Amino acid sequence: MNSNTRLQMILTDTRIDTVLRAIAELNLPNWWLAGGAVRNTVWSSIFGNECRLGIKDFDIAFFDIEGNRSQEQAAKTTLTEQFPNDLFDVKNQASFARWRTGSRPYANTEEAIADWLHTATAVGVRLDVQGQWQFFTPYGLDDLFSGVIRPTPTHTHNLDADNKASGFLQKCPYLRLA
Repeated sequence: MNSNTRLQMILTDTRIDTVLRAIAELNLPNWWLAGGAVRNTVWSSIFGNECRLGIKDFDIAFFDIEGNRSQEQAAKTTLTEQFPNDLFDVKNQASFARWRTGSRPYANTEEAIADWLHTATAVGVRLDVQGQWQFFTPYGLDDLFSGVIRPTPTHTHNLDADNKASGFLQKCPYLRLA
């Protein structure tokens, strides 16, 4: 079985699967569900109840060069109405550098996700228009499946990456630093 198939098998019939279908209906341009929701769902599946890393929020990245912050809010509002017990972080990666100090402009959503703090967090999933699963895994899935916390190349000496890694280790004893 290849890594993408394994990832889909883990995520199917989870909260990710349910929310993914609702995100797809929003028709956001070049969107991906990525980050902690995907990572933590996988780690909880692999490492069990002793891994206390639940879903804090759903990180939805999309890219619309003409878009604005109201587009993010509209998507967040729609999802919150459907899932009132969940939190959604919806961000247009095209405008990220305009409002987040120190961020560089991105050419597309994939470039932005590849720049996230850790390799196991830089994993995107989505459904295409036919409802088929798609995956964006710029660093592969070995770290995710092995419980390895490794900073992405641009964050190897980033204190935020180190601090987040420490928090992961406290909540899940099976993880290890690269």
